[in-house]
Amino acid sequence: MSTKYKVGSLFAGVGGMELGFQQVNKGKAFEVIWANEFDENACKTYRFNFDHEMIEQDVHELDAKNLPAVDVLTAGFPCQAFSVAGYQKGFKDPRGNLFFEIMRVVEELPEKPKVLFLENVKNFYSHDKGRTYKIVKQALQSHGYSVFTEILNTAEYTEIPHNRERTFIICFRDEVGWALNNQLECSWIFDSLFPPSKSEKRLHINKILEKKKVDERYYYGKSAYMYDELKKGMTSRDTVYQWRRKYVRENKSNLCPTLTANMGTGGHNVPLIIDDWGFRKLTPRECFRFQGFGDFYKFPDDVAVSQLYKQAGNSVSVPLIQRLAEFVKEAMDKKYS
Repeated sequence: MSTKYKVGSLFAGVGGMELGFQQVNKGKAFEVIWANEFDENACKTYRFNFDHEMIEQDVHELDAKNLPAVDVLTAGFPCQAFSVAGYQKGFKDPRGNLFFEIMRVVEELPEKPKVLFLENVKNFYSHDKGRTYKIVKQALQSHGYSVFTEILNTAEYTEIPHNRERTFIICFRDEVGWALNNQLECSWIFDSLFPPSKSEKRLHINKILEKKKVDERYYYGKSAYMYDELKKGMTSRDTVYQWRRKYVRENKSNLCPTLTANMGTGGHNVPLIIDDWGFRKLTPRECFRFQGFGDFYKFPDDVAVSQLYKQAGNSVSVPLIQRLAEFVKEAMDKKYS
């Protein structure tokens, strides 16, 4: 009988990572037992959808010694310090140093997790000519983990038409037989599975977009200052567009551009489409769909639309997390079941 592994989560956001793990084998593979998040609105949305413990607290103040032990620790640690949108300040930005809080938690938990599952932006891997990633990898190895890293795009490895490239760092505790000096065992257990094969299917964006007219607040009427530019530049129903201050940017056909937390800052950062009623921005629900959240996922009434946009942009691609979690389970089962 397959083991059900316990999961803890840092920087949980609205639970995309947790949802991906929970969906493996219809909920029979992993059980999330606690999560930590600092953002008040993200915690509201999280609690609205999950029953396990949510610790609403700054990670610096998290008392890991008194948390239940977990088999897997996930962390989509803050990426703004390493992203293009965040100006790539890296470890000079306080958000960049939050990685070392993960290492502190790893050491303070009652038992060192068997697996660490980390996610960050694509530019994390190349930031500061690769020196940032080298520091992180060395830190993980010094704490007793073997490290596997790949940059994966949601649009290539799932059916979701969302151009979202992210760095995934998956680490296995050395003392369970995945040590760097034992690459033969390591390769046939996990290296043969990771990265996954590319998806042969891709949903059309119309499968994700609303079929009916949405609330008027999402439409740009003739009074909008950029209406003439939208009319001139937005011509295809198969395209998701972006407004770039003075012009319309056309993206690849049937592909949503990378959703970002900046969508929640106002202005015109939310991607645009044409429907039967005019030019409009994506709704929060559509943004969550482009991240792979099903419509069963609920939004609290007291969380503002701007916060929902921010949450969608900060989240992870649920189907891609699920695919990778399936490989993690397969590797763990060969060792523990």
